[in-house]
Amino acid sequence: MRPDESGLRMKIRLATTDDRNEIWRLVKPVIREGETYPLPRDLDRAGGLAYWFAPDKTVFVAEEDGRLVGLYYLRPNTGGPGDHICNCGYAVDPALRGRGIASQLCQHSLNIARQTGYRGMQYNLVVSTNGAAVYLWQKMGFDIVGTLPGVFHHPREGYVDAYVMFQDLKSD
Repeated sequence: MRPDESGLRMKIRLATTDDRNEIWRLVKPVIREGETYPLPRDLDRAGGLAYWFAPDKTVFVAEEDGRLVGLYYLRPNTGGPGDHICNCGYAVDPALRGRGIASQLCQHSLNIARQTGYRGMQYNLVVSTNGAAVYLWQKMGFDIVGTLPGVFHHPREGYVDAYVMFQDLKSD
Protein backbone atom coordinates (compact mmCIF):
# COMPACT_ATOMS: atom_id res chain seq x y z
CA MET A 1 0.00 0.00 0.00
CA ARG A 2 1.61 3.23 -1.19
CA PRO A 3 0.80 6.63 0.23
CA ASP A 4 -1.23 8.95 -1.99
CA GLU A 5 -0.32 12.60 -2.56
CA SER A 6 -1.64 13.51 0.91
CA GLY A 7 0.60 10.95 2.61
CA LEU A 8 -2.27 8.65 3.56
CA ARG A 9 -1.62 4.92 3.45
CA MET A 10 -5.18 3.73 2.95
CA LYS A 11 -6.69 0.62 1.51
CA ILE A 12 -10.35 0.72 0.48
CA ARG A 13 -12.12 -2.63 0.35
CA LEU A 14 -15.54 -4.22 0.65
CA ALA A 15 -16.82 -4.38 4.21
CA THR A 16 -17.27 -7.74 5.89
CA THR A 17 -19.38 -8.82 8.85
CA ASP A 18 -16.17 -8.78 10.89
CA ASP A 19 -16.05 -4.98 10.39
CA ARG A 20 -19.35 -4.28 12.15
CA ASN A 21 -17.86 -3.23 15.50
CA GLU A 22 -15.45 -0.83 13.84
CA ILE A 23 -18.16 0.49 11.55
CA TRP A 24 -20.36 1.22 14.55
CA ARG A 25 -17.40 2.96 16.20
CA LEU A 26 -17.21 5.27 13.16
CA VAL A 27 -20.89 5.92 12.52
CA LYS A 28 -22.08 6.26 16.12
CA PRO A 29 -20.51 9.71 16.69
CA VAL A 30 -21.84 10.93 13.32
CA ILE A 31 -25.34 9.82 14.30
CA ARG A 32 -25.03 11.29 17.81
CA GLU A 33 -23.85 14.66 16.42
CA GLY A 34 -27.09 14.85 14.45
CA GLU A 35 -25.63 17.35 12.00
CA THR A 36 -25.44 15.42 8.73
CA TYR A 37 -27.67 12.34 8.55
CA PRO A 38 -31.47 12.33 8.87
CA LEU A 39 -31.33 9.62 11.52
CA PRO A 40 -32.54 9.69 15.12
CA ARG A 41 -29.65 10.82 17.33
CA ASP A 42 -30.43 8.02 19.80
CA LEU A 43 -30.38 5.28 17.15
CA ASP A 44 -28.91 2.15 18.71
CA ARG A 45 -26.18 -0.10 17.31
CA ALA A 46 -28.63 -2.54 15.71
CA GLY A 47 -30.52 0.28 14.00
CA GLY A 48 -27.34 2.02 12.87
CA LEU A 49 -25.89 -1.14 11.38
CA ALA A 50 -29.23 -2.01 9.78
CA TYR A 51 -29.20 1.40 8.10
CA TRP A 52 -25.66 1.00 6.77
CA PHE A 53 -26.09 -2.62 5.75
CA ALA A 54 -29.56 -2.38 4.18
CA PRO A 55 -29.97 -4.96 1.40
CA ASP A 56 -29.72 -2.34 -1.38
CA LYS A 57 -26.34 -1.04 -0.17
CA THR A 58 -22.79 -2.12 -0.89
CA VAL A 59 -20.46 -0.99 1.90
CA PHE A 60 -16.79 -0.16 1.50
CA VAL A 61 -14.33 0.58 4.31
CA ALA A 62 -11.05 2.46 4.36
CA GLU A 63 -8.23 0.95 6.41
CA GLU A 64 -5.04 2.57 7.53
CA ASP A 65 -2.53 0.47 9.48
CA GLY A 66 -5.18 -2.18 10.14
CA ARG A 67 -7.74 0.24 11.60
CA LEU A 68 -10.89 1.50 9.90
CA VAL A 69 -10.74 5.24 9.29
CA GLY A 70 -13.80 5.73 7.10
CA LEU A 71 -16.49 4.05 5.09
CA TYR A 72 -19.20 4.59 2.55
CA TYR A 73 -22.16 2.85 1.05
CA LEU A 74 -23.22 2.81 -2.59
CA ARG A 75 -26.78 2.08 -3.64
CA PRO A 76 -29.28 2.86 -6.36
CA ASN A 77 -30.88 6.20 -5.57
CA THR A 78 -34.29 4.82 -6.50
CA GLY A 79 -35.61 1.69 -8.12
CA GLY A 80 -37.12 0.98 -11.50
CA PRO A 81 -36.57 3.62 -14.18
CA GLY A 82 -34.29 5.62 -11.84
CA ASP A 83 -31.94 2.80 -10.88
CA HIS A 84 -29.20 4.07 -13.21
CA ILE A 85 -28.48 6.87 -10.70
CA CYS A 86 -26.66 5.96 -7.49
CA ASN A 87 -26.43 7.48 -4.05
CA CYS A 88 -23.71 7.28 -1.40
CA GLY A 89 -23.30 8.03 2.27
CA TYR A 90 -19.92 8.57 3.90
CA ALA A 91 -18.50 8.58 7.41
CA VAL A 92 -14.97 9.38 8.58
CA ASP A 93 -13.48 8.88 12.02
CA PRO A 94 -14.14 12.27 13.69
CA ALA A 95 -10.57 12.34 15.07
CA LEU A 96 -9.18 12.06 11.52
CA ARG A 97 -11.29 14.58 9.65
CA GLY A 98 -9.40 16.98 7.42
CA ARG A 99 -6.82 14.41 6.29
CA GLY A 100 -8.29 13.71 2.85
CA ILE A 101 -10.06 10.49 3.77
CA ALA A 102 -13.46 11.68 2.51
CA SER A 103 -11.89 12.78 -0.79
CA GLN A 104 -10.44 9.33 -1.32
CA LEU A 105 -13.70 7.65 -0.36
CA CYS A 106 -15.61 9.88 -2.77
CA GLN A 107 -13.16 9.23 -5.61
CA HIS A 108 -13.37 5.49 -4.95
CA SER A 109 -17.19 5.63 -4.97
CA LEU A 110 -17.19 7.56 -8.26
CA ASN A 111 -14.87 4.96 -9.79
CA ILE A 112 -16.99 2.04 -8.56
CA ALA A 113 -20.18 3.74 -9.74
CA ARG A 114 -18.76 4.20 -13.24
CA GLN A 115 -17.43 0.63 -13.32
CA THR A 116 -20.83 -0.75 -12.38
CA GLY A 117 -22.67 1.28 -15.03
CA TYR A 118 -24.30 4.09 -13.09
CA ARG A 119 -24.95 7.18 -15.22
CA GLY A 120 -25.01 9.66 -12.33
CA MET A 121 -24.50 10.06 -8.60
CA GLN A 122 -26.98 12.04 -6.52
CA TYR A 123 -26.75 13.18 -2.93
CA ASN A 124 -30.30 13.74 -1.76
CA LEU A 125 -29.69 15.69 1.43
CA VAL A 126 -26.46 17.63 1.94
CA VAL A 127 -27.08 19.82 4.95
CA SER A 128 -26.32 23.44 4.08
CA THR A 129 -24.53 24.05 7.40
CA ASN A 130 -22.07 21.24 6.58
CA GLY A 131 -19.75 23.59 4.74
CA ALA A 132 -16.87 21.11 4.57
CA ALA A 133 -19.03 18.56 2.76
CA VAL A 134 -20.58 21.11 0.40
CA TYR A 135 -17.10 22.40 -0.48
CA LEU A 136 -15.66 18.89 -0.93
CA TRP A 137 -18.52 17.58 -3.07
CA GLN A 138 -18.28 20.64 -5.33
CA LYS A 139 -14.51 20.16 -5.56
CA MET A 140 -15.18 16.53 -6.54
CA GLY A 141 -17.41 17.67 -9.43
CA PHE A 142 -20.90 17.78 -7.91
CA ASP A 143 -23.32 20.60 -8.63
CA ILE A 144 -26.07 21.88 -6.37
CA VAL A 145 -29.18 21.16 -8.42
CA GLY A 146 -31.77 22.02 -5.81
CA THR A 147 -32.34 23.53 -2.40
CA LEU A 148 -34.79 22.00 0.04
CA PRO A 149 -35.83 24.84 2.37
CA GLY A 150 -35.78 24.09 6.08
CA VAL A 151 -35.92 20.31 5.69
CA PHE A 152 -33.22 19.43 8.21
CA HIS A 153 -33.62 20.06 11.93
CA HIS A 154 -30.07 20.80 13.06
CA PRO A 155 -29.44 20.33 16.81
CA ARG A 156 -27.99 23.85 17.23
CA GLU A 157 -28.99 25.84 14.14
CA GLY A 158 -32.66 24.84 14.06
CA TYR A 159 -34.35 24.25 10.71
CA VAL A 160 -31.81 24.61 7.91
CA ASP A 161 -31.80 24.05 4.18
CA ALA A 162 -30.36 21.01 2.48
CA TYR A 163 -29.03 20.62 -1.03
CA VAL A 164 -29.56 18.02 -3.67
CA MET A 165 -26.21 17.55 -5.39
CA PHE A 166 -25.55 15.68 -8.63
CA GLN A 167 -22.70 14.53 -10.84
CA ASP A 168 -23.17 13.17 -14.34
CA LEU A 169 -21.14 9.98 -14.76
CA LYS A 170 -21.88 9.24 -18.43
CA SER A 171 -18.84 8.64 -20.54
CA ASP A 172 -20.68 9.06 -23.86
